[in-house]
Amino acid sequence: MSVDRSLSPALEHPALCRLLQQAYSAERAACFAYIGHAGSLRDAEEIARIQEIEQDEWDHRKHVHEIMGEYGVPISRWLEMKFFLIGKVIGFSCYLIGRFMPYFFAGKLESGNVCEYFVMIRYFHELGITKHDPTLFEMGVKEKEHEVYFQTVIEDEKWLPWFERIFRWGADTSQNDVELENLKEVFESEGYCPGRGRSSA
Repeated sequence: MSVDRSLSPALEHPALCRLLQQAYSAERAACFAYIGHAGSLRDAEEIARIQEIEQDEWDHRKHVHEIMGEYGVPISRWLEMKFFLIGKVIGFSCYLIGRFMPYFFAGKLESGNVCEYFVMIRYFHELGITKHDPTLFEMGVKEKEHEVYFQTVIEDEKWLPWFERIFRWGADTSQNDVELENLKEVFESEGYCPGRGRSSA
């Protein structure tokens, strides 16, 4: 396997290194987006819930950074800058696009993020490493909880059927196969998100 040593001298899995770097930077973008989302809302309970989700994302960024540090995976300055701008733009746009769209696109984003952490589990297993399974599993499940929350909030919105058709996410559509009511055990979680992250090249 060809290894990009600039990614990590210790973790010989370029795809895993890139995924860790992306997750680390994207979590901050999500936090910035949720700061704007919460600021655009008026309902105190909704604001509190979005702020809880924001804190979850800060926690995820911390955990990912700890894993990166263990293997010498560097922070990508490019991804940090890219996702900083994305997060700030999304956060600002929440004040302009009404109530429905921030919830919808947050849910779609979280739906995709669920698989990132289960793919990381699979990649680590390719290296014979299982000690991060509980942390990565917990983060993946937490992202699923976020997705379900957003689905619940907008399930009765009149625009949802149209957006669901266009963007392939909504009340009855998800980008992952995780079910909170029927969770696999941690040791079985490599089976989630089949077809994603099967190659370490």
